[in-house]
Amino acid sequence: MFSPFERLVAFRYLRSRRAEGFVSVITAFSLIGIALGVATLIVVMSVMNGFREELLTRILGLNGHMTVKAVSAEGITDYGGLAMQLEDVEGVVSATPIIEGQVMATVRGAATGAIVRGIDGSDLANIKILAGNITRGSIEVFKAGEGILIGDRMARRLGLDPGDKLGLISPESTATAFGSVPRARNYTVAATFEIGMYEYDSGFIFMPLGLAQVHFKLKGAASAIELMTIDADSVGALRGPVRDSAGPATRVVDWRQQHAHFFNALQVERNVMFVILALIVLVAAFNIIAGLIMVVKDKGRDIAILRTMGATRGQVMRIFFMNGAAIGVAGTLLGVGLGLAFATNIDAIRSWIESLSGAELFAPEIRFLSQLPAKIDGGEVAAIVGMALGLSFLATLYPAFRAARLDPVEALRYE
Repeated sequence: MFSPFERLVAFRYLRSRRAEGFVSVITAFSLIGIALGVATLIVVMSVMNGFREELLTRILGLNGHMTVKAVSAEGITDYGGLAMQLEDVEGVVSATPIIEGQVMATVRGAATGAIVRGIDGSDLANIKILAGNITRGSIEVFKAGEGILIGDRMARRLGLDPGDKLGLISPESTATAFGSVPRARNYTVAATFEIGMYEYDSGFIFMPLGLAQVHFKLKGAASAIELMTIDADSVGALRGPVRDSAGPATRVVDWRQQHAHFFNALQVERNVMFVILALIVLVAAFNIIAGLIMVVKDKGRDIAILRTMGATRGQVMRIFFMNGAAIGVAGTLLGVGLGLAFATNIDAIRSWIESLSGAELFAPEIRFLSQLPAKIDGGEVAAIVGMALGLSFLATLYPAFRAARLDPVEALRYE
């Protein structure tokens, strides 16, 4: 496509000479601009992908893909039979009866709000993201129905260790001879867990199903049944069969309905960030245009001599196209290398910067996760590379066309 003569002249024009210092500076800034734009896009998109995957894994790993909730306040009385019936639905892997309610956790004058989830010990052991991340204590006490699990952050905030007592106060009151009083009871902390998501590590309490039935006055009943399916994305097709199996006394909610606003916001933010950061590459492409126009103006006499020696307009155009394309390709490749290296080590870099500055760059309570995740998507990287190369190639067309249209007679006359 490009002859040896065209390549020779194009790469000679890329080398800087003292008289062309300013042009070389513009070329260098163009290359750096493209590299930084590509690297920034790769890093930001990788972090956004990592956030979505980590949040989805933790939320669905702990909450299930679908939830069958009781319509009445009495809950689901035949929850064992209904769970077995729901497990027979094709596509449903497991059905777990639960009780969920809000409480105030108190100890030694300190208090914090929390969500209590009552679940059978054998079912809790099957939740790998929870049972596999016990930090202190043992879940054997929980399985025996004699203790509760609390998040590690909540335990540190309240100064609790396994074996300590934690008071739980429910907003629902109990009628007594002296009036209505809140339901309160102390429970033994069996173990603490840390799944890496701030919301759960600081605000969730797991209680044996039997104790939860007594605490929330749902004796012999469950408030909901959580379902795990073969594929989280198949919940739409399973809603009908699950609803038919559950019956009219229940309602079915899937994870997309419960967390739609959250994941939609992440997707919108991701798209907006891509557009905004793509402007960096666009600005660098305009720098290529400016740099090449100055090169064409500076090399007017050389172009005229080439034309008089027999070079065609097509050859001149290809020379300057190759000149600008080389800047775009070099900048893109440099940006891909920087972006991949940064995205791969993003959390280590964050920790290093925090250790140097002494400041917390990303608080867990703000970004929900205890670590800064990143997931590199090969398709996205290819799209970013294609966009950067496309803008770079387009930026060379006008200067190359202008060089090809230069009149040799006029160029030599004014030299």
